[in-house]
Amino acid sequence: MGSALGPQGPAGGARSGKKKVKLTQRVIEGLTCAPARKDMLVADDGQRGLYIRVTRVAGAGSLKGKNYLVKYTVHGRKQKVPLGSCASLSLGKAREAARAILGEVAKGIDPAAERASTRAAARRKAVEAEFTLAKLLDDWRELHLCDKRAGYAAEALRALHRAFEKHLDKAAIELARADVVRTLDGLKKSGLAAMAARTAAYGRAAFGWAMKRGAMPANPFADLPHTPTAKRDRVLSDGELAAIWRAAERAGVFGHIVRMLILSGQRRDEVAGMGWRELSGDLATWTIPAARAKNGAVHIVPLSEEARELLGSLPRSGELAFPGLRGPFNGWSKAKVALDNSSGVHDWRLHDLRRTMATGLQRLGVRLEVTEAVLNHVAGSRAGIIGVYQRHDWADEKRAALAAWGRHVRALVEGQGEADNLIMLPQRGAA
Repeated sequence: MGSALGPQGPAGGARSGKKKVKLTQRVIEGLTCAPARKDMLVADDGQRGLYIRVTRVAGAGSLKGKNYLVKYTVHGRKQKVPLGSCASLSLGKAREAARAILGEVAKGIDPAAERASTRAAARRKAVEAEFTLAKLLDDWRELHLCDKRAGYAAEALRALHRAFEKHLDKAAIELARADVVRTLDGLKKSGLAAMAARTAAYGRAAFGWAMKRGAMPANPFADLPHTPTAKRDRVLSDGELAAIWRAAERAGVFGHIVRMLILSGQRRDEVAGMGWRELSGDLATWTIPAARAKNGAVHIVPLSEEARELLGSLPRSGELAFPGLRGPFNGWSKAKVALDNSSGVHDWRLHDLRRTMATGLQRLGVRLEVTEAVLNHVAGSRAGIIGVYQRHDWADEKRAALAAWGRHVRALVEGQGEADNLIMLPQRGAA
């Protein structure tokens, strides 16, 4: 490709601001700029395209305020490339650099554009390095999830932070599709296929949001291989439930959490995060704030006598009812394995306790609407238009149901068989 290298301007005088002289080190030191001018260009008569910019601060006998640059025309565009100060670069090196640049121009290359592209790439890389995965998730929380259901926001952030903990401090753009697939496959191999599917959905939403804002060029969660997850229907038998309850006595804080899960039917993280401030003074009512409830709505849980006895036996050493060594309880996996071995009950998950309770309440004659109110479900009988117009909170019915369930669990643990717990629900409007 030919070059359009053109003339470098006239020898000129003060009017054009350019001069052309045979440069030497002594000549360069003697160059000065007229006081009325901001700067002046001096072309080297010994090397085509090489100039010295002499600024107003330049003085005779000094190299201060004097800088080399190369000017050229390529593809019809006039360009210039700064080389550096005359104080740090010799005339010989400057001429050598000018010849190299003009050689690139002769090949149809634009050195100024190449340098600008390199600088832009460096700036992009610096910005990308600062935009870590943790920063992406923080921005997603502050700018997008703030308008979403609190329970969804908390669950999404918790799942992504937990699954991609090793990537949080890395640039978000470096999270490759292979990293995502490897992480999700690890969850599936650990028996957490449903969690893997939810985490993939959360990640796809977060990166999709970042792409729409121009912060990410691609979504590593898009079009992932889909593995259908079998819907769990595990319900613990009365014997298994009693065995787990008894074994929980030797499981420390984890055991207390398991017993409260059995008695209340609430979600694992809701129970583990229970604070004393959420409980009424007589321990008869537990209010789960909207920020901690999965559906983002305040949930009031009437506590049975058995649940109150459990809470009354706990030491109040901090804000949490079930604290870990540092903050909320952690170490779920090891504690669960130990409980399985101690109880002799295997192939079950903590979430199965909710299903077990729901099934047990049905056996005790509890209405479906009441069971869903106890579990804080918004689907099923409380979904759609019914959920909009049905405003009854089932408070009395929930208290009766949980009281009956507590008596049922007590009877199982004490070896009395199934308690006679057919529930007589209070009638609306009764005195």
